[in-house]
Amino acid sequence: MMTFLPSAVTMLLALSVFVKAQKLPTRDEELFQMQLEDKSLFHDSSVIPDGAEIGGYLFRDNPKRYYFVVEEDNTPLAVTVTPCDAPLEWRLSLQELPEDASGEGSGDPEPLDQQKQQIINEEGTELFSYKGNDVESFVASSSPSGLYQLELISTEKDTHFKVYATTTPESDQPYPELPYDPRIDVTSLGRTTVTLAWKPSPTASLLKQPVQYCVVLNKEHNFKSLCAVEAKINADDAFMMAPKPGLDFSPFDFAHFGFTADDDSVRDRSIVTKPSTKLVRQLAAKQKVDLQRMCIGNKNIFTVSDLKPDTQYYFDVFAVNTLTNMSTAYVGTFAKTKEEAKQKNVELKDGKVTDVFVKRKGAKFLRFAPVSSHQKVAFYVHSCLDAVQIQIRRDGKLLLSQNIEGVRQFQFRGKPKAKYLLRLKGSKKSASVLKLLASTKLNKQPFPSLPQDTRIKAFDKLRTCSSVTVAWLGTQDRNKFCVYKKEVDDNYTEDQKKREQNQCMGPDTRKKSEKVICKYFHSQNIHKAVTTETIKGLLPGKSYLLDVYVIGHGGHSVKYQSKLVKTRKFC
Repeated sequence: MMTFLPSAVTMLLALSVFVKAQKLPTRDEELFQMQLEDKSLFHDSSVIPDGAEIGGYLFRDNPKRYYFVVEEDNTPLAVTVTPCDAPLEWRLSLQELPEDASGEGSGDPEPLDQQKQQIINEEGTELFSYKGNDVESFVASSSPSGLYQLELISTEKDTHFKVYATTTPESDQPYPELPYDPRIDVTSLGRTTVTLAWKPSPTASLLKQPVQYCVVLNKEHNFKSLCAVEAKINADDAFMMAPKPGLDFSPFDFAHFGFTADDDSVRDRSIVTKPSTKLVRQLAAKQKVDLQRMCIGNKNIFTVSDLKPDTQYYFDVFAVNTLTNMSTAYVGTFAKTKEEAKQKNVELKDGKVTDVFVKRKGAKFLRFAPVSSHQKVAFYVHSCLDAVQIQIRRDGKLLLSQNIEGVRQFQFRGKPKAKYLLRLKGSKKSASVLKLLASTKLNKQPFPSLPQDTRIKAFDKLRTCSSVTVAWLGTQDRNKFCVYKKEVDDNYTEDQKKREQNQCMGPDTRKKSEKVICKYFHSQNIHKAVTTETIKGLLPGKSYLLDVYVIGHGGHSVKYQSKLVKTRKFC
């Protein structure tokens, strides 16, 4: 009577026949490499190939079993399990091969379901068990022949994992070896930088195998495997999304292995693997975590930069064998960057202008504490270059927060013994220069009033070989305007002009020879507050940079936007 092996063993033998029978423990290296290149041979099967790492997926509370055969007694054996997303429980047991495993005999075969149930019901001899999220291994220098079963289960959540088994652990050594001291040292600590150092892997220094190091940093915790890092990074990858339990289908699409979806069940399964656009956006938003992975070659010293001050980071280093793409984790560490240097508050004096310089992306704090009681308090701010952000607080309460440019005035109702704190934040483009005045006396403004449009307009039709005519807007307040000219090269660019746009640079910084005229001007009708000026005595075909300064009652000036003009060459 002919008998059949249990289904798992039947599958193992059928697969072995298909790939011309892989013999254990000795193996055909050329055939073995060919099998490894064809991932579909082992994908989502219950067979563990000898000497290769495979990946798998577990649904929560649904155990998964893997099998492999050791044909000869006294065979070395090593099994390594790497949890990725969550802790695992796994158990390795040995089951004797049935006496009729050779397939000899006669008679009717037992039903396959009955044979499968038979092997599941046989507990076998437990060799090793583990529960946790560490990378753990079972190693034996001498193992008996038989059918080995690896059972895994995740009780927390659906998760990925990796398994590696070999009968030649001494010669394989796919995982890089750690040095005798596997700790990561923090050799330098700054406000935005951390320098790490670690001892090289003997796999690289002694065995001369190609090893590169990958540095991982995040704000949450250390990682025990590179697999866990990749699972975190790829959490929003639709390709890695698993279908619903019960479909008995791996998280990969059939199309990756050349299968077509001929039946309805396959089509249904493929639909499950395609997340909605909304879900992808939600996952992508959720995945914006401060986790970085940097593979740096064979260097064992590395400086991490662009960190946030006064922030704790966790650092991990993984040695990766570039031939096998398998990795080993050093003992992770953590460090807290230094605090940002505390800014000293600049004290503002009542009625006096203070010059303020703010670095690019920097911040400056100013404090104003009026000595006498006051009904109102005013802050006059002149942003000379790019826009800056200003915040004003009174006794800790936020009164104002906005971006400003040019000249602005802010008034607040007074409060006895109140203290005001101003925070100025520089732009991302360049440094900022400001003039700022705080006052409890509102009778006179320190800075002149400005129109909304501070451009200078040149009239092309009135341009001659020796003169140009320009116009600019004024206000209802009577102010003094001074016009200056400067001859520039024909290749003078807008970028050069922009560098001279510091509005706080007054007429006192100009040469006397550049002065054209000063005059007073205003109009009660704001729509008619326009003045013109013809600048004479210019040379034919030359370029000139024109500036208009408006000077307030307190002597402080503001410069309009510079205007580049050119006289006619032929008249």
